[in-house]
Amino acid sequence: MLFGKLLPREGNFFEMFNQHAERIVEAARAFSQMVVNYNDTHLREKYNSDVDNAERAADRVTHEVTKTLHQTFITPLDREHIHGLINTMDDVVDLIQDSAEAMALYDIRQMTEEMTRLADLSLKCCERVRDAVKLLNQIADQSVAEAALKTCQEIDRLESDADRVLRAAMSKLFREEQDVRELIKLKGVYELMETITDKCEDVANTIEGIVLENS
Repeated sequence: MLFGKLLPREGNFFEMFNQHAERIVEAARAFSQMVVNYNDTHLREKYNSDVDNAERAADRVTHEVTKTLHQTFITPLDREHIHGLINTMDDVVDLIQDSAEAMALYDIRQMTEEMTRLADLSLKCCERVRDAVKLLNQIADQSVAEAALKTCQEIDRLESDADRVLRAAMSKLFREEQDVRELIKLKGVYELMETITDKCEDVANTIEGIVLENS
């Protein structure tokens, strides 16, 4: 038993990254559908439940990565990169869940055009995160490394788009909303939704660092 623990192990980190990235996309897709179907109470509850399920599944993968990291002698990437990547990815799915919960807690009655656009941009960002993560186990190939960096640049662009939507939403909100309570609620939801794309950009920055150090 002791000898077995001393043997070098690599751990299937890339596969776990891919599993987590798929859960991120599941949560983002469910959240986007919740926003689109918000006026249908039944569908809203269904998609909110789907977000929760994806978040719990992502948590299990994060726990498995952390556990494997502590049990693994040889890792395919720097330990700090593995730890940083999986935790930043987990932050993305947590923020998706937080955004869905905030809508219920703040008693948001209907979606705005800006919320729909932010949800759509969040989904696109999360899909790009998944695409970039899938390339990590092949970045020794220069063409794959370049594709990963290009995907990270797309995430940066989408995050900038979300920033612009947020600024426009805030400008419109402060010009047109007369109810102070409603203004505070909508402002909180807008800002929270925009942090999803911010965190996706953090994932992209981590991936860029991994690619540049290992390709």
